[in-house]
Amino acid sequence: MPLHRRVRAVAVSATLLATGCLAVSTPAAAHPVEEPATAVGCVQPGPTLRYLVVFRHGTSAPLAEAQVSAACGTTTRYYPQIAVAVAVSADPRFGQRIGVDRAYSAQLDGLSKRTGAPAQPKEGRRKKDDEPAFAPASTGAVDRTAEQWDMDLIRAAEAHAVSTGSRDVVVGVLDSGIDPAHPDLVGALDPALSAGCTTGVADPSPAAWSPTTSGHGTHVAGTIAAADDGLGTTGVAPGVRIASVKVVDDAGFIYPEYAVCGFMWAAERGMTITNNSYFIDPWVFTCQNKQGQSVVYEAVRRAVEYATGQGVLTVAATGNAAADLTKPGRDALSPTNAAAEDVKPRPVDSTCLVLPAQLRNVVAVSSVGADKVKAGYSSYGLGAVDLTAPGGDRRQAPDDKSGCVLSTVPAAGYDYSCGTSMAAPHVSGVAALLASTHPEASAGELSRMLNARAETLPCPADYDLNGTGVQDAYCTGYSEYNGFYGHGMVDALAAVR
Repeated sequence: MPLHRRVRAVAVSATLLATGCLAVSTPAAAHPVEEPATAVGCVQPGPTLRYLVVFRHGTSAPLAEAQVSAACGTTTRYYPQIAVAVAVSADPRFGQRIGVDRAYSAQLDGLSKRTGAPAQPKEGRRKKDDEPAFAPASTGAVDRTAEQWDMDLIRAAEAHAVSTGSRDVVVGVLDSGIDPAHPDLVGALDPALSAGCTTGVADPSPAAWSPTTSGHGTHVAGTIAAADDGLGTTGVAPGVRIASVKVVDDAGFIYPEYAVCGFMWAAERGMTITNNSYFIDPWVFTCQNKQGQSVVYEAVRRAVEYATGQGVLTVAATGNAAADLTKPGRDALSPTNAAAEDVKPRPVDSTCLVLPAQLRNVVAVSSVGADKVKAGYSSYGLGAVDLTAPGGDRRQAPDDKSGCVLSTVPAAGYDYSCGTSMAAPHVSGVAALLASTHPEASAGELSRMLNARAETLPCPADYDLNGTGVQDAYCTGYSEYNGFYGHGMVDALAAVR
């Protein structure tokens, strides 16, 4: 997360109440909008920082830009559909001028409290299980499908005998970029629908959406749509198109303005599904009632809601923290971009959510291994998980096969990786098959069909992964719907039937 992520272990407790969706009230379009303030004494000491700014619904572009300018900033992108702007300013008082309850800078949280300079990335934060190599572990034009135990688990090959998906269906891969030259992906990738969002403003040039430091997005893309050509690997829906929407910067961060840009790009370009194998930095749990974080929550919520209204189904990974998302308890990671000495463990409650997975209208995906048991790293929670899919677990390795998921990586290669990042694209692929079979279905209808056609997985009788006599996590719910697997594991064959 990313889940593709530079993550240390998240400390959790089971003492808090189950999560609820605390509504954030936003004024209606009919309410009067703010008049721009008068800028007095703007200073430019630097550094120039990026801000996400939330306005009242109905705020016009000229008025939003005037307010940003009056607060000593410059608007780089305004989305009138959701009344959210991306702005830059070198004035350290920009946030106070426009309102700390309206503006947030993830870059500002990354500045060292001691030096004022950008904090250095923490060592050991990248979760190796969930970060495939940028350089290929293996290359060569040979058939690798026998190693894809994950596709066997969801009956993908049987589904392909009925349908491989329609070219009218587009899955936006919001991730670290897709290798446009990979032989398994070149036929599926649509460059005209691809863009880079790592400035908060969509850039359709190939250099902006191609991978630079991470193979994560290429791995995810292969699981969705790698060609069924008898060479390399085969995706869940090899007949659909994919788009590279790059929301991961070269340091590995997914700041909220990147995600908002990605969701809006997908909605404006008429994509069918977006796959989101990440959580939004710099807060592992974004709290709806905390200064700054409430801006992130509201902006991302609006973007997802708008995309849903435009017919885009949002699929997201729950994360690799092994946390009960309904009882998070404690966060020892955030801000994820701050220097280690600036991060203090903080309590988090049911108003603190992993974004975008825990937002309404998002299909949240947990991970299982080859034995159809929740992977030890996978986060979970009754009401937080909608579906599960193969993400891999080395402790559940099939005979003569890796316990992780094999897929494409840059430079015409293939590599294994484990994580909820690997589980989510299986769900996106099955959703793409459903959308191909039911082209008139809305995002909500696709979600309901995914749930109804999933393979029921009851809670395990014993979840002692290490054989210590202590349960490693507690599954609550019943066979048809529980905290480990939601409605069950996606089934590609059931989707096309």
